[in-house]
Amino acid sequence: MIGMPTINSIRQLRRDGLSITDIASATGISRDTVYKYLKKDDFSPQLPAKQKHASKLDPYRPLIESWLDEDRSNWKKQRHTSRRIYQRLTEECGVVVSESAVNRYVKKLKEARKSKEDAYLDLDWAPGEAQADFGEVDFYLLGTRTRMRYFVVTFPYSNVGFAQVLPSENSECVCEGLKKIFEYIGGVPARIVFDNATGVGRRVCKKVRTTDLFGAFAAHYDFAYSFCNPASGNEKGNVENKVGFIRRNLFTPPAQVHNIDIFNKHLLDKCLRLSDKPHWIKGEQESQLFVEDSFALSGLPAKPFDPVRYVSARANKQGKICLCGHHYYSSDPSLAGKTLIVALRAFSVSIHTDDGALVCEHRRAYGDAPTDTTDPASQLPLLCVKPGGWKNSKVRSAIDDDLRGYLDSLESGELKASLRLLRDECAKSGWAATLDAAELAYSSTGRIDGASLSVSAARIADGASCINYDDPIDLSVYDVALNIGGR
Repeated sequence: MIGMPTINSIRQLRRDGLSITDIASATGISRDTVYKYLKKDDFSPQLPAKQKHASKLDPYRPLIESWLDEDRSNWKKQRHTSRRIYQRLTEECGVVVSESAVNRYVKKLKEARKSKEDAYLDLDWAPGEAQADFGEVDFYLLGTRTRMRYFVVTFPYSNVGFAQVLPSENSECVCEGLKKIFEYIGGVPARIVFDNATGVGRRVCKKVRTTDLFGAFAAHYDFAYSFCNPASGNEKGNVENKVGFIRRNLFTPPAQVHNIDIFNKHLLDKCLRLSDKPHWIKGEQESQLFVEDSFALSGLPAKPFDPVRYVSARANKQGKICLCGHHYYSSDPSLAGKTLIVALRAFSVSIHTDDGALVCEHRRAYGDAPTDTTDPASQLPLLCVKPGGWKNSKVRSAIDDDLRGYLDSLESGELKASLRLLRDECAKSGWAATLDAAELAYSSTGRIDGASLSVSAARIADGASCINYDDPIDLSVYDVALNIGGR
């Protein structure tokens, strides 16, 4: 193809009276090309669309797509590869084609199908409809850096969202977060769209089975709910964006948290203040648009819902029950061997006798590290903040005389640093392993340091014992080795 300056030269030479042959000689362009551009009557820019060429495989496209559709319900290791499609086409259909041609064709077909599946829909959300999802963020909980979840409910119509910090994504936490947000905004959304959160339900094939607790919660507050398709977070893009927005604006840098209940109350106010800005599309203030959301909410029920899940547990010989295999809660030694009723809430565990009488209540423990409510370790986080309580603490009473004397001799700053080492190691290895490791470290080195404490506690927690040598250690062998190496 020649450029427009050349085309204009051809047409100008023609206007000057030259013949096609003379123009071809003058420009070095063939007579046919000169004739083509002299006869052309439309030089408007053309749509730069790619020319589609028919493929020998086009007649078999419906068949190939049917195989790919079947693959969606098959195990991923038993799905069609391009080579298998080539084999079936040649063996079952008698198609004469190269394998590379099939590879290219199938690749383009899969890319086209994927682009359609990943396309985002600009969904229209009515006032009063909500989306919900979890995010993760680090906090300093009583001075300990802890990764926790935060539950976000957002209203796409106004783009206003609210968050609550929670220790897990179980059904108790989901219902607790929803309840607090409903009470704060003074109503219940007409519909909530969830991801496949474990606390709400789990997907079995194409159906989602909700947990009993969440089902009761939805019936109590009388709202509709639905779930996104698997791996389709774009169906609730508003809350996906709000999760990140809240993390960047309210949790960066990591917040200091001493009491989660109080923190969550202030958090709702902070979330509402974030709506004092124009809506990214509508231009109106988000807080004003939320007024329409508020009018569309249904009223709160007369009685608040108690988001609790009841389980049975048998007390051991010490009267303790065990949850999740490694979290122990004390009840009463007189109840040893008896089956008790345990009430699980987002932040607490209540233990009742079989006739419903309350025995005791504990703060609920989460995580993989073993815990025991009778362990003095439960005081460590607070001692790190207020080391002045060391002299009368359960931690001090639980350790041996030598280690106690060492810690008593430390200045306030050094004591706080040592308590932090114990606190952090307890979170990883548990109280018993940490205490044994601390006593071992002090007896060996006369002090406590992070490296020796961490290594020893990890070994003890895994069931390994200390290394005992049959013969006294002779360090002179290292002197010999160093002298040889230095020659």
